[in-house]
Amino acid sequence: MSVLMDVWTAVHAIVTSSGMVALIMMAVIAVAAGFMMQSFNSIITTTFVALLAFALASYAYAVARGANAAASAQADWHNFLDLHMLTLVAYALTFAVAIGVVHLVRSLVIR
Repeated sequence: MSVLMDVWTAVHAIVTSSGMVALIMMAVIAVAAGFMMQSFNSIITTTFVALLAFALASYAYAVARGANAAASAQADWHNFLDLHMLTLVAYALTFAVAIGVVHLVRSLVIR
């Protein structure tokens, strides 16, 4: 049970402590991925692609705001290497749930 509480705490920390721009990027990417997903069979692949898209969008946003592209890429890579597995699981779970909900709503509306 403590593992579930740890994951829930990590998800809660992502949702409540992220900036507004990051949350908007997450929502847009999750909605786009939910609309592009063909069936629930591809939820893992779609979640992985959405996580990659979020990483690239965060990098592009930092570069667009004036950060040095090479230094930002290197810093992002080192941050990824220092990322705790619990945080990665929490991001993946957040994206998977959001994508699944969007896909479910899309499937019900299109019927």
